[in-house]
Amino acid sequence: MTTLVIDVDGLSSLFKTLEAEGYTLVGPTVADQAIVYDTVHSPDDLPRGVTDVQEGGRYRLEERADDARFGYNIGPTSWKRYLFPPRTELLRARRRDGRLVFETSEENPPSYAFIGVRPCELAAIAIQDRVFMGSGRVDRTYASRRAGVFMVAVNCGQAGATCFCASMGTGPRATDGYDLVLTELIEAGGPRYVVETGSARGETVAKSLPGGLATEDDLAGVASAVARAESEVGRRLDTNGIRDLLVENPDHPRWDEVAERCLTCGNCTLACPTCFCSTTEDAVTLDGTAVRSRRWDSCFGLDFSGLHGHPVRSSAKSRYRQWMTHKLATWHDQFGTSGCVGCGRCITWCPVGIDITAEVAAIRETVRA
Repeated sequence: MTTLVIDVDGLSSLFKTLEAEGYTLVGPTVADQAIVYDTVHSPDDLPRGVTDVQEGGRYRLEERADDARFGYNIGPTSWKRYLFPPRTELLRARRRDGRLVFETSEENPPSYAFIGVRPCELAAIAIQDRVFMGSGRVDRTYASRRAGVFMVAVNCGQAGATCFCASMGTGPRATDGYDLVLTELIEAGGPRYVVETGSARGETVAKSLPGGLATEDDLAGVASAVARAESEVGRRLDTNGIRDLLVENPDHPRWDEVAERCLTCGNCTLACPTCFCSTTEDAVTLDGTAVRSRRWDSCFGLDFSGLHGHPVRSSAKSRYRQWMTHKLATWHDQFGTSGCVGCGRCITWCPVGIDITAEVAAIRETVRA
């Protein structure tokens, strides 16, 4: 493993190298008063000197007193929109010479380089890899987009009030799943970036970067930044025995209490980097072509569990219970891992600030009593 130190010019060189190799760069940028993932071309497109402040049901941007490019936590969007798009065309059907002809939609996605992937998001991508490619059936759309993605991860130098990655073992330091991982060190002369390689592709790219080998002081700076982030993690989730805790208490009164607040809007599932529910829709164009598409769906939708015209889970209580129990408990049965990476998006982007860590703690406290 090679460990280098580069400055902002070196970061610019990284962008140019990846673009020259044919990658479409996607990274954090500011749009609509939020930090979102979109196409970027240089470090100038990153959220320079910008941070985010988050709490349950609250999100806002603030200026930093430095030129950090990665001095924020995470925004409302996740990388899944590039690997598992919100809408995908599956097939078309049209009449040709009196016959009905079916055409399967074949994607030709770009080769992506993801810039600024947080450790919890690396874990989320690994979970979706398991869902879409490692559970007995390979999803062609996901597999074609996932193949060849170049991962540039970023170790966290700060944590948000809704983060609980430390409880889930997914951060704030990246341990695997990346080609390169950066740690941003904020100094008087401007930020520097410690670059660690995690793959043969990463080694090749690192050799092209204008930088020197990291010193012991640089490595100490990495450790200090990660330790600071871990000390700032705003939430904790006790995962000990969590599967049985939730599965064995389907009638706990806490489900009624949270249902009184839940709007069943589905924000938590749409913001979540691991939720994968979808539905199919058929539409007919003006020229008579029938199009079948897959789009994101949510278990909070009343029709999601519909059978013979009636929903199986008709109450807010049953739908919230389904989501949280699947995410934290039965996901283990289905995929051998938790479905939660502790990113905190479901807390921040819930309009009424429902906190999944608080809900688990409330059930655990009364069960113990």
